[in-house]
Amino acid sequence: MKKLWKMAVGTLVLSLALAGCSSKPASNSNSGNAAASEEPYNLTLVYRATPQKDTKMVQDAINKYVQPKINAKVTIQQIEMGQWTDKTNLMIASNERMDVFYTAYFSGYATNAAKGAFLPLNDDNLTVNGKKVGNLLQQYGQGITKALDPLFLEGSKVNGKNYGVPVNGQLGIQGGYVFRKDLAQQMGILDQVKNIKSNADLEAVLKVVKQKMPQITPLHVAGGIGILRSYSDWDLLGDRSIPGVILRTGKDTKVYNMFESPEYLQQLKIARQLMTEGLENKDAATTTVDVNTAMKSGNVFMIPAMLKPGKADELALAFNMEGKLDQVAVAQKTVSTQETTGGLQAISSSSKDPVKAMQFINLLYTDKALINMLNYGIEGVHYTKVSDNIIKTTDQTPNYNPGVPYELGDQFLNYVWTSEDPNKWETLKQFNQGVTQSPALGFNFDATPVSTEVAAIANVGKQYQAALESGSVDYEKVLPEFQDKLKAAGVDKVIAEKQKQLDAFLAARK
Repeated sequence: MKKLWKMAVGTLVLSLALAGCSSKPASNSNSGNAAASEEPYNLTLVYRATPQKDTKMVQDAINKYVQPKINAKVTIQQIEMGQWTDKTNLMIASNERMDVFYTAYFSGYATNAAKGAFLPLNDDNLTVNGKKVGNLLQQYGQGITKALDPLFLEGSKVNGKNYGVPVNGQLGIQGGYVFRKDLAQQMGILDQVKNIKSNADLEAVLKVVKQKMPQITPLHVAGGIGILRSYSDWDLLGDRSIPGVILRTGKDTKVYNMFESPEYLQQLKIARQLMTEGLENKDAATTTVDVNTAMKSGNVFMIPAMLKPGKADELALAFNMEGKLDQVAVAQKTVSTQETTGGLQAISSSSKDPVKAMQFINLLYTDKALINMLNYGIEGVHYTKVSDNIIKTTDQTPNYNPGVPYELGDQFLNYVWTSEDPNKWETLKQFNQGVTQSPALGFNFDATPVSTEVAAIANVGKQYQAALESGSVDYEKVLPEFQDKLKAAGVDKVIAEKQKQLDAFLAARK
């Protein structure tokens, strides 16, 4: 293995060096070679992925490639999905030194931006450690602004500032499920599964799974990812933890409490029925086994997912289950601020060199060799090329296959596996067209004026939401208690503040 690694890295570095001599700079003049006298900056990349056996090997190859470009070395820190929230909240609270940091609307992007955890990237007057660095995006992110649809950057602003660079890829979303196609075929229910149109159709299908394959969990729910996540008609107007929504699919901009809505009650009824019928995992409210890990175990038939073309194929590769997964949608294609903030690279306010961090992020949107190394590892070791853009697995693929290419950089630069649709990226571009836009697209709620109430509401949510939304408790008894505690925590004040800010946003947009 050592011999293979040396040969692969040697070939990689030589080929990349030759490519660098014969091609134009990937990003901009500011991300070129640094002065030889400077010590390389040690940059930390933190993102949500299962730690891989060969991460250090890939990290070393990346550093040999990146250092000549921006005079920086990268330390890759991958954090398991099920541990992400607790670990990163602690890292942010302790002001741990880090540079490039994955974030998203569902993991506190807007809240963390508002409280100063991330640097504003488009601030002409940005000063760090007493030194003015200015507009990072403008100076060092020309490749980013060229690659991204302007809607991404506009839609991800918080109070007029960009605190993260959105991943370039899926613009719209469609709630649904990923399921075991091979098992569905064995049971003779593939057509029935593919004809699921709403969450109300789940019970009939999952009952068949339980009857014919009792050793398989029909539906795995965990970490707040349940059937309500697939019900994606709400525009959450910011972080998932803060109540107050409008419908994405309408024109009404009146903000309301979804926890008191008929839609919420209906989804709780479905979840409770699934749980009492034994069609979900019994520990859904408390398990730390996330939905992806559960599916990878081979003992689960279906998991909730936000869909795009090829989502099931992506997961199948990550789980070493090629050809065994498929997907079914239960919602319309829509786009809201959630999608423009569905995955971003932020620069931590604890970074010692935000310029280097910005230059590195820019490479993720311009440098095909780098983004594919980060996503798929080393050519000749973790994959082999079939053509310029199509790759196939090797016996070493399981040692480095994080399976989260949707979390980083420009997805349209990524290679495509042989098991995937070779037209995957063109199909995704088509998917992005014609989506239904939320009337609040571009709005990002600033929770600062109601931070005390938001904190109290978050604590109430932790106490009740997972249990209710997984169907683990009797909603007829527990929902009224949940609603009362939200009232006491100040939910009405938060919704009023959301309405005030949304009205101002819409008025300014006219």
